[in-house]
Amino acid sequence: MELLHLRYFVAVAQELNFSTAARKLHMAASPLSRRIKDLENELGHRLFDRDTHHVRLTPAGGALLPIARGVLDEVDSIRWRLDETARPRRTTVLLGIPGGIHPDLRERIDALAERVRDRFEIKRWPGASERLVEAVCDGRLTLTLARLPVGGDPALEQLPVMSERLGAVVPGDRFAERESVSLAELTDLAYAGSPAAATTAYFRGLDQQLSDFGIKKRIRLSSVTFDGVSEIVSSGLAFSVSMLDPRSPMQNYRLENVAVLPFSDFDPRLDTGLLWRKDRADGGDLEEVVAVAREVFAEPLQI
Repeated sequence: MELLHLRYFVAVAQELNFSTAARKLHMAASPLSRRIKDLENELGHRLFDRDTHHVRLTPAGGALLPIARGVLDEVDSIRWRLDETARPRRTTVLLGIPGGIHPDLRERIDALAERVRDRFEIKRWPGASERLVEAVCDGRLTLTLARLPVGGDPALEQLPVMSERLGAVVPGDRFAERESVSLAELTDLAYAGSPAAATTAYFRGLDQQLSDFGIKKRIRLSSVTFDGVSEIVSSGLAFSVSMLDPRSPMQNYRLENVAVLPFSDFDPRLDTGLLWRKDRADGGDLEEVVAVAREVFAEPLQI
């Protein structure tokens, strides 16, 4: 008995019509009928009652059908079972995600996750950039996105992934119908920096740059969120700096009487990088993920 005999038998048993079963098997009805007779002779049982109008399973045929299906299912599953056995187990990769990540960057991260999905499952972990970088250093996170610059830890390697242009977050009524704003027009306003929980080395450096450009007043916001900064700006007391692209999630914090305008005499940009420990990438457990990341982010996003 060959497996083909069982496949032929199951096809006829499902259709109860030799011509229809033959078409599905891509063969003629006569050779199919002969194969069924060969199987009946080998088993010593008639499997079908046939006349000019009907085909019916005999009791022996009815008993054989679930057996034949079970055998074929087992045989058909051999390939995927071997594939599952040979395929390495998926490793979970914890990826740090700072707040306000641009949707285009999220798409790139999704592309990275799809490229490595057979070997790795990428799960996202939120946090402030500096804390996320610390977690990569001590092994609590596998890799992370972070706002640059970060501390110059020699154990870390970084890949630039995005550069975003920043604009001035200003009172809307004062700068109505304006297409840009200069730093000189903001010197009478206080600068309201990022909330303490989201402050990065970049924004600390930006604070100093603004001071050098003549922006001397400050409103320190140690315990409010981004919408709190928007409230201060909306009231006309201050301005802030944030992502210029209207698709940025940071734009969701903008209230009425708040506008985000490009600077006419200043071009601040916030860069984001992907960071990991060198020892985990150079012949380590992240070598494959990092290699794919270098391909996905071969050209950093410019927003």
